[in-house]
Formats: sequence, structure tokens, C-alpha cells
Amino acid sequence: MTDIAKAGIFTLGGRAVNRMGYGAMQLAGPGVFGPPKDPDQARAVLREAVACGVNHIDTSDFYGPYVVNQLIREALHPYPDGLVIVTKVGAVRGADASWNPAQSPAELTSAVHDNLRNLKLDVLDVVNLRITGAVHAPSEASIAERFEALAALQGQGLIRHLGLSNVTSAQVAEARGIAPVVCVQNLYNLVQRGDDALLNELDEAGIAYVPFFPLGGFSPLQSQALSDVAESLGATPMQVALAWLLQRAPNILLIPGTSSLGHLRENLAAAELALPEDALALLDEIGE
Repeated sequence: MTDIAKAGIFTLGGRAVNRMGYGAMQLAGPGVFGPPKDPDQARAVLREAVACGVNHIDTSDFYGPYVVNQLIREALHPYPDGLVIVTKVGAVRGADASWNPAQSPAELTSAVHDNLRNLKLDVLDVVNLRITGAVHAPSEASIAERFEALAALQGQGLIRHLGLSNVTSAQVAEARGIAPVVCVQNLYNLVQRGDDALLNELDEAGIAYVPFFPLGGFSPLQSQALSDVAESLGATPMQVALAWLLQRAPNILLIPGTSSLGHLRENLAAAELALPEDALALLDEIGE
């Protein structure tokens, strides 16, 4: 079995987690909407992830909606000691599978209670405020009212720690003036590196950086240089892309998602892949 601890650990919300985690988004049906074709397989993927040492799972009640959190509850509750479940709020799904903003204090409060109920928890480990900007790119605007709403729920004991998603450096600073921020989840991968400066800033502050779409998301990463490096190392391109992220900065926590047991094991194996300097030099030339 792969030893994912070889990728190291990082403190998330006061608890040490393995840097190789799991993102549960793809357990829902097509378009992250509705139930999966094989719910038993989805639950098996969750159990296998935890059996392999994953103790950081990323989710949201708007995956499905509700479906993914319910699968997590069915597969893993009562949750093992040390498992950190990170969820996010700030959107709802329409009947047509659309992704719609839900950012008012009342909507955020409702979303937190939905997550508590569907995960069968009394308190959520970490809640990320997902800012709806340009889909997968942040846009500048004050987030104070929204973050204050979550900080109030934290004060009520419903949330242990707060994080942010799809945000700018200025928004991180604004949020940190209201309450501590333990993680930031933004678009970042081997090819898309617009967050380099923010990543470095968070590293210095000891805040976890969690790239969403670490493998390109709905448009998988493609690069001849990536393929060449992978072939030279006897690895897959996706394993190399994940290994590059792990070596990019010590505060990066990975949450690659899949609904396949085979792909799960393949992704986790990247924790043991050390990229030599010449490979890193080639890969560093890919980024935008």
C-alpha cells in the first residue's frame, strides 16, 4: 500500500493532516449533479481513501446537491479520529444543475446547518467561504459581511475553523482582520500559476493553500513536457503534476478527486514520487 505520509504533513485547523488528501466532488452524478451511477462504488472510494491514510476530505453540500455529503456520512460515520472534513458554502444548485450564488448571511447560515445535518455533525471542522467571482477566478470586492456571518456561527460553536475559496490577497487580508483563516482554496496547478505570489504569502503566514483543479479539472492538463517527464520516471502525467505541487511549497495540501478506486490509488501514489532537479526545471517552464 502507498505510504502517503511520505508527502509530509501540515497543520490544518490545529490538526496535523497528511498533505495528500481527497476531494469528494466527483462522487456526484454527471456535472456534479444528482446521485452517482454506482453509490456503492462511491462509498468504497471514500473508505479506501481513509484506509490509505487520507485524513483530509474536501466536500460541499452543493455537490449533488446534498448527495456527496450524504455519501460521506453513509460511508464513514462515525468518523475516525483525526479525520478533518472541510466543506464550503456560498452557492446553491438550480433544478437545471446551474451553480447560483447564495452569499447573504441568511443563506450562509442555512448552508452551514445543511452541512451539519447531511454530514451528521454537531460542529464542522473547517468551512470555506466560496466567493463567487469569475467562475474559477477571483474578483475584488469586500467580503466582510459574508465572512462576519460565518465568524458569528463560529462563535456559536457550529464551526471550528474558517477558510476561503476563490479569493484575492486583499480579500484574505480583509478576512484575517475579522477572524483567523486556516486555509485558502484557489485555482492552481502545474499550468495555471496565477496565484504564485499569494501562495508564497500564505506559506510565510503558515496558512494552508489547497489548489482546486490540481489536475486541470474538467480540462485535464496536457503538455508534451509533462508527458516526457512522466515517461522518464515511469509515472503517469497526473502523478507528476501532483508531485510537482507537493514540491512547490510545504503549505500545499492536495485534494485530487475521482470516483474510481484505480484512479484514487494512482493519485495517492504521487505522494511517494520525488522529482529530480532536471525534471523540475522542465516542468517549471510549463506554467503560465
